[in-house]
Amino acid sequence: MEYKFSDKVKGLQASAIREILKFTADPEVISFAAGNPAPEAFPKEEIAKLSAELLRDDPILALQYSITEGYAPLRDFLKDWLGSKGCFHSEFDDLIVTSGGQQANELSCKVLLNESDTLLCESPSFIGSLNAFRSYNVNLVGIDMEDDGIDLEKLENALKTEKNVKILYLIPNFQNPTGRTMSLAKRKAVYELACRYDFIILEDDPYGELRFAGENIPTIKSLDTEGRVIYSSTFSKIISSGFRTGFVSAPAPIIQKIVVCKQVSDVHSNIWAQVISHRFMTTVDREAHFNKLRNIYREKCGLMCSYIDEGFSKKISYIKPEGGLFIWCTLPDDCDMNDFCTRAVKDYKIAVVPGNSFSINADEKSHSFRLNYSTPTNEQIEKGMDILARMTREMLDK
Repeated sequence: MEYKFSDKVKGLQASAIREILKFTADPEVISFAAGNPAPEAFPKEEIAKLSAELLRDDPILALQYSITEGYAPLRDFLKDWLGSKGCFHSEFDDLIVTSGGQQANELSCKVLLNESDTLLCESPSFIGSLNAFRSYNVNLVGIDMEDDGIDLEKLENALKTEKNVKILYLIPNFQNPTGRTMSLAKRKAVYELACRYDFIILEDDPYGELRFAGENIPTIKSLDTEGRVIYSSTFSKIISSGFRTGFVSAPAPIIQKIVVCKQVSDVHSNIWAQVISHRFMTTVDREAHFNKLRNIYREKCGLMCSYIDEGFSKKISYIKPEGGLFIWCTLPDDCDMNDFCTRAVKDYKIAVVPGNSFSINADEKSHSFRLNYSTPTNEQIEKGMDILARMTREMLDK
């Protein structure tokens, strides 16, 4: 039988990251291609204790249906916690718990964009969100980045030339895939452009608590006085990715529409995970936990960067992140990036993600690849980076 798929999904393709990960089934392959939290970062003992208490003392709370907006005590906590960081404005915002940050971004697009409306984003950008946006047949336009974030001149040019620009999607902190952080000056300038050209900013901040170097920079949401910023985040990187517990802080009319769309999608997010997230954030020393995570990733990132600095071909440049999970490396223009990534996994047993996996348009060329330091062990980083460094010298320093 020939299956005829809807216009919304027929153009979607499997993530190239997933295709690369197929090679990691080979036990000899060391993967720098994932984006998972470090196994040692999960607070296993605390989660086990809180879960046992919940199932012993109030099992029906964890097993019964709940409300779409999310577990009320968790929502109240999030409003206070985000409010203390300027990410929730009680005078005009509301908040909903979602099934991870991915759903937060997808639903934001669903409630605000019609087909052919324009969504601007950084180029390159997170493949999960890009595919969510593509599924609504929007006009997806990428804006090049500079070292301190999105190129403001090119952004304003797109605002002048593209039709029906409704949303600008940004990952200002330790961007996936590049690891870049947007400067405060650019955050202010982007918000000013939003006010001038009348569009919404979707600020995706899954890595904000994972800063292990440099100074904290205020979120764009904290600058919002006109109700122009949707702020999405998640517990995936700070408690458990498997919980699929994210949250959105946005102007109340937007949240109201997200609630209706979420009811159609999944009724509500996992209530057990919501309750455990709330109890973890309110009964465990969360700052001590966050500092533990920062120390883990500081060490792993530093270890990986040391091999790049000391062993990679000098023809490769890279961005040293101040937090998050990723390092973005760029090959010389005359090097075939896809061939490099394929040879890395097939001949050298090292999996990295080709940069065009994060491209906005299929015909865009990329000379970069992404490395992940959170998932592999330190021993795997040492062994794999030593091999990858040798490969770069053998390929590029002939």
